[in-house]
Amino acid sequence: MRRSDLVQHKEKEKDTTTRTSQIVFGERQHLLRVLDSLEGTDLPLARAQQERRSLEELIHARTRELNQINTAWDEKIGLVLSADAKPEMLEKLVKQAPEEDYYLLRLISEHPRSNAKTLQRLGRHPYGAIRENVARHPNADASTLTYLSKDRSQPLWYLVAFNPNTPSLLQRRLRDRLKRLGENHALR
Repeated sequence: MRRSDLVQHKEKEKDTTTRTSQIVFGERQHLLRVLDSLEGTDLPLARAQQERRSLEELIHARTRELNQINTAWDEKIGLVLSADAKPEMLEKLVKQAPEEDYYLLRLISEHPRSNAKTLQRLGRHPYGAIRENVARHPNADASTLTYLSKDRSQPLWYLVAFNPNTPSLLQRRLRDRLKRLGENHALR
């Protein structure tokens, strides 16, 4: 997990923090690893049982939270990770997924079978890692890449410059920009 994956977004109206699926899933995975490590320890039986119960409750709470973000969350993740994932199914999952299901949407943005239409939709997602994946994806179309090259919130233009689907004129402009940046840096 990248540090940027831990970013939590403040809700404008309520000043509360939204926990995305990326965060909740990471917590659940960590708790599962702690539970696994507990299994191999030599603790008194009563303590081991009590700690196991506590960990299992926390794991189940995270699973419930994931299902509140997006119903049948684990099943949907399984569909995306399946070797049989079809572009149409990925597109449908993107349309149905809530914006805060960062983990599912990030997996789809990396998926080799994601089509241009799906990637176009994901290219407008607020989570930067998803837009980064779209900018480097081999199925991203020219219009999506052009849109991403104009993103001022992060340097996606660099990734777009090296995507083979980027229109040649735009690609040349972006690579010239990179060259100028390199020359300016060398002069310092």
